[in-house]
Amino acid sequence: MDIFEQKAVLSTFQILVDNREQRTERAKRRYQSFGAPWARATLNYGDYTYNATLPNGEKIQDISSTLFPTCVVERKQNLDELAQCFTRGRDRFKREFERAVKHGCRIYLLCENSTWENLLNGAYRSQLHPNAFKASVIAWTIRYNANLIFCKEETSGQIIREILYRDLKERLERGEYG
Repeated sequence: MDIFEQKAVLSTFQILVDNREQRTERAKRRYQSFGAPWARATLNYGDYTYNATLPNGEKIQDISSTLFPTCVVERKQNLDELAQCFTRGRDRFKREFERAVKHGCRIYLLCENSTWENLLNGAYRSQLHPNAFKASVIAWTIRYNANLIFCKEETSGQIIREILYRDLKERLERGEYG
């Protein structure tokens, strides 16, 4: 695919939001800050992925069925929600990441309203000890080749868009689509 075809595909970029994402005012603000069109779809793992139209007119992903994306953003609203994923929800969280890895998916774990300093200093409500929390987070990033990103709530939509757009662009340049 030449550079002009790549640009044409990128112009059709669309963010797909998992159907299980809650429909809140906060979510609406996030979607508005994407700066890109978005639609709902059923993702087998992750909260956000992308779609685009290839030069032959086909979509990268058929949103009429459950998707097994090659890149996802898994968003957590804060360290408290992330801590739940390593305690009460650990088995479910593990299965989700294992499904993603099985399908060769690149995972970005986006945690809003948090920093490494908050995690290391126990600045969250969970009873999970900071050392155990740190060990779980780092083990997860290594085990599942996940990328952990901390951000503010108001910038998460822009970061989600940028991650997904850049992943598509890189894959197009490497010839993985089309």
